[in-house]
Amino acid sequence: MRAARRGPGVLGVLGELLLTAGVLLGLFLVWQLWWTDVMAGREQAGILDGLEQDWGAADEQRIAPRQEGPPLVPEIPGESMVWGTMHVPVFDRERFPLAEGVSLERVLNVKGAGHYPETALPGQVGNFSVAGHRNTYGRVLEDIADLEAGDAIVVETDEAFYVYETTESHVVDPGAVEVIAPVPGDSEAEPSQAMLTLTACHPMYSARERYIVHAEFAYWTERADGIPEALATGTAAARGGES
Repeated sequence: MRAARRGPGVLGVLGELLLTAGVLLGLFLVWQLWWTDVMAGREQAGILDGLEQDWGAADEQRIAPRQEGPPLVPEIPGESMVWGTMHVPVFDRERFPLAEGVSLERVLNVKGAGHYPETALPGQVGNFSVAGHRNTYGRVLEDIADLEAGDAIVVETDEAFYVYETTESHVVDPGAVEVIAPVPGDSEAEPSQAMLTLTACHPMYSARERYIVHAEFAYWTERADGIPEALATGTAAARGGES
């Protein structure tokens, strides 16, 4: 008498489950590491085009003179609204949008970099602090670790450019909120100078730590006069003529 054919064994079922799980994990990684960049990139490109239409293109043929006196204070719109752009000459991109707030869903995952609402504004005494993704969702701060002392970080609004120069970088735990204090590292101190802080996840593809860059305010220019020298000199000149 022929033996009855058995159905798939336990190992066979387990193998099929593992295969399915592997396929799902692969699809998730494609979405997380590639598709989020595609979608965020499209969103950010549309935002930049809209800003240029509203503001008009800056005259890249003229170098704007450095302004004397207190910088213009930009008007900040409501939460999650874009109000500026950031240029970092050593980054492998021209510029990226800057919005109000650091919500993942409403700002960092879709619009670009986000300004910590309780921190100073560009050019103001205190610590103008900005967060952004280092990977996925447009990865506006992907090259943050390339910044060196003296490298320019430029904030652009409808009326002005604000130029900062990098002073230092370090890695901290996610809970080290003192890095965005008015005086970075000292939550009790009273600020006496204008600074900028960039924060991004560290290491790459992990949120275990935070990569921090600090910069000091150098000067500002009026947008109607052209672009600041920091955006006209190029990467090598910005680093003192390195080849």
